[in-house]
Amino acid sequence: MGVNLKDEEEVKQYLHNLGIEYRFGCYQEKKPEVCHLLGDYLEAIKKDFDKAAKVYKTNCDDYNFGKSCQKFGNYSFVGKGNTTKDTEVAFKYYKKACDLGETKACFNVGVLNILDTKNSRKEKDYALGVASLHKCCDDNDALCCFYVSTMFLQGLKNGLIEKDMAKAYSFSLKACDLGSMQACANVSQMYQRGDGVDKNEDLAEKYKKKALELQQQTFKQQQLEFQQGAKRV
Repeated sequence: MGVNLKDEEEVKQYLHNLGIEYRFGCYQEKKPEVCHLLGDYLEAIKKDFDKAAKVYKTNCDDYNFGKSCQKFGNYSFVGKGNTTKDTEVAFKYYKKACDLGETKACFNVGVLNILDTKNSRKEKDYALGVASLHKCCDDNDALCCFYVSTMFLQGLKNGLIEKDMAKAYSFSLKACDLGSMQACANVSQMYQRGDGVDKNEDLAEKYKKKALELQQQTFKQQQLEFQQGAKRV
């Protein structure tokens, strides 16, 4: 039986019952996937970030649930909920999530070990960072493939990766095929200049158009999300 979303009391009761169901499934039945849902419920519905953080952390520590490890990593990275902002704690949980197969966490492991920013690790493990980005690119994550392509475009200053335009082209093409607008723009430029691939004006134009199409799709999606948000307000 569906919920009448126009009936405020019915919606409130439904959400209340959902919370009871998640708590039972987590605390009594000890189901990791339900514990993660409980964390999401506490975060998104109840706005109780302290309790959500505790649920995510426990579900990661006790049940090795990758998505919860990643979420607690996010909390630790920004100091959300009852956590202290700590890049090393965040890295620890991102690393565990990545090892458990959470692709987006592998991206975080990569950038924390490679990028030179105030939010990256002080003692970087460049080899681990590169391997983590390769891992999530192998899992067909467009952003990871784009980052790998930029590493080959520029090289890493520590010499771990040398500039290699042929590899930069290969990873850019994969990222483009996976929907990365920036990667498509890079592929277009490579065909235009003959960097890492033979010059080809037709293919340069093809990938330029694809980049513009992806840009337009992103713009339309942002407009839709804004309109939906405005209606809810």
